[in-house]
Amino acid sequence: MTITQAIHYRIDPSQTHARLYQVTLTVAAPAAEQELSLPVWIPGSYLVREFAKNLQSLRAQQAGAAVALTQLDKHRWRAACQAGAPLVLSYEVAAYDNSVRTAWLDAARGFFNATSLCLRVQGQEDAPHSLEVVQPPALAHWSLATGLAPVQVNAAGFGSYRAADYDELADCPVELGQFWSTRFTACGVPHRFIVAGAAPSFDGERLARDAQRICEEVIRFWHGEERPPFDRYLFMLNAVHDGYGGLEHRNSTALICNRRDLPRQGQSEKELQSSEGYTTLLGLISHEYFHTWNVKRLRPAEFAPYDYARENYTELLWFFEGFTSYYDDLLLRRAGLLDHAGYLRLLTKAINQMLQTPGRQVQSVAQASFDAWVKYYRQDENTPNATVSYYTKGALVALCLDLALRREGRSTLDDVMRALWQRQAGGPMAENDVLAVLQQLSGRDWSAEIAEWVHGTGELPLAELLAAHGISLQSEPAQTAQRLGLRVAENGGVQVKTVLHGGAAEAAGFMAGDEWLGIEVDGQAWRLHKLDELALYAGNASEVVALVARDRRLLHLALTLPGTGPSMDTVRLDVKDAAIAQRWLGLPAAAV
Repeated sequence: MTITQAIHYRIDPSQTHARLYQVTLTVAAPAAEQELSLPVWIPGSYLVREFAKNLQSLRAQQAGAAVALTQLDKHRWRAACQAGAPLVLSYEVAAYDNSVRTAWLDAARGFFNATSLCLRVQGQEDAPHSLEVVQPPALAHWSLATGLAPVQVNAAGFGSYRAADYDELADCPVELGQFWSTRFTACGVPHRFIVAGAAPSFDGERLARDAQRICEEVIRFWHGEERPPFDRYLFMLNAVHDGYGGLEHRNSTALICNRRDLPRQGQSEKELQSSEGYTTLLGLISHEYFHTWNVKRLRPAEFAPYDYARENYTELLWFFEGFTSYYDDLLLRRAGLLDHAGYLRLLTKAINQMLQTPGRQVQSVAQASFDAWVKYYRQDENTPNATVSYYTKGALVALCLDLALRREGRSTLDDVMRALWQRQAGGPMAENDVLAVLQQLSGRDWSAEIAEWVHGTGELPLAELLAAHGISLQSEPAQTAQRLGLRVAENGGVQVKTVLHGGAAEAAGFMAGDEWLGIEVDGQAWRLHKLDELALYAGNASEVVALVARDRRLLHLALTLPGTGPSMDTVRLDVKDAAIAQRWLGLPAAAV
């Protein structure tokens, strides 16, 4: 293969059993003492993941002679090379992470992000880059898919691709293997959808048809009848026994779902509409596709440009992740892939998740955005007590803004998003830009609401705003775990995962990690296999003794049982005025 770019990577996936990618990097015109580095994180996933831990056997040569390498820190090296003559580096990358963030290789499938495989050439990040993936004879049955522009590839997709710079290379993951593939057009733009690991019952036509409806709905949301800011798009879905997630890119997305959540041949429309797993998958597709605009182009000013060597802090993830989370399900409803009951169930779930998180009164959603690097991606037993999800609360902030704007009658959040796109020319933005557009479209200042809802820890005015749009928010009796202030796992017994602040379990002295064995009441002892058995054995007692195993010790904890009446941290949504609700949800009055 002829090397035509300043920076050229050759990827050899032949060592499938060793789980190693072989990488050769050629720098056409290196600097003297050229420095190289591997990113420590990947944009869209806000955790330092130390990708260099998987790099091994690094060597360098120039004009056929070995070049000494000095490691400068955990992810940087210096080559003792001369300026000008091509520098060739070779190394291996272990690929054991079957996620959307890193790299994977086995005999059945390969996947990688350039942030895991491709060293950055310091000082030449803006130069043209090329990526060549070779197809060994043993993998003649494999295919390759990526969002990169092809230069010279074979029928299976192996060969050479180009990128304008390192950022583009890093933003186009690569899928390898035997995968199902189809193509469709959305608003005049070619789309490809590939699925690896699907079961024989998989109904690909149905998934592609629903994905096309989502894409068209999202494109029209942003651009009406105009074309989007990309000329092709690729969905890469990895179906596994147990997994869920996605990572957005500029003209593609990498997704993981449970294999059982894919649509199956012969399923009726009613079965699919009631399938929580399939609805979740469609919401994931909608979420990552919406990100093509909201975070890949519109993005925090702190991300322009990305710094791959360290954390990139911003307080705006409530907007980029939260507002995307608001629209992912709402646009499913507008596309006709959710009925009104299904949408309100998802909204109810989000509200309850936030209300049942004591950390919402400790940390603002702006702080949660800033702390993502050390809190959201490193959750432990205290996380619900100390932090709030910028996905969930951010989505509810978006809901409140949308309903408040609609109540005033001059604008909607849809208008705000599109005006922001125009104002920022689809580029970096700050919180002040949101405030400026809100004032421009509504005619008033919204800084008080943003200060309270985003930078404060008070409750959002959900009940008031929903009521103004024909939806009532009603309190409901909580489940046993929530009434006690616990989060548990049940598998032949009751394992305490989290003790929530302010609850009966905390007052009794429960700790995360406890095994709740049973209770004593009225002189009798009862074994608990499920938490819901507590009501059976406690009867009308207001206090019981909980029998708990902790670090091989048996403890007796005096537990006061809370009441069973309605709880303001467990709610449901009901449609009270269909005519008003339809103006927000976009439903025919008869359907609501």
